[in-house]
Amino acid sequence: MVNGMEEGRKRVLGIMASILVSRHLKTTEDLHDSRPSPRTEALVGSAVQWAERIMKRIDGAFGDPANPRPGPRV
Repeated sequence: MVNGMEEGRKRVLGIMASILVSRHLKTTEDLHDSRPSPRTEALVGSAVQWAERIMKRIDGAFGDPANPRPGPRV
């Protein structure tokens, strides 16, 4: 679970993860299926992990060392 994270960062992670997942959902059935499948759940979980990695890399490259942001807690 992610605790203590700014709402803006959560939104950015959500958008990034959505973009990563959308590349793998090929059909309209994938998009509109109301029942979660193991495949879809695995895709979403992987996308969230990659989005977190990307944000950590961005923080490392452009973060303010005097005022570090706490990273996501998994």
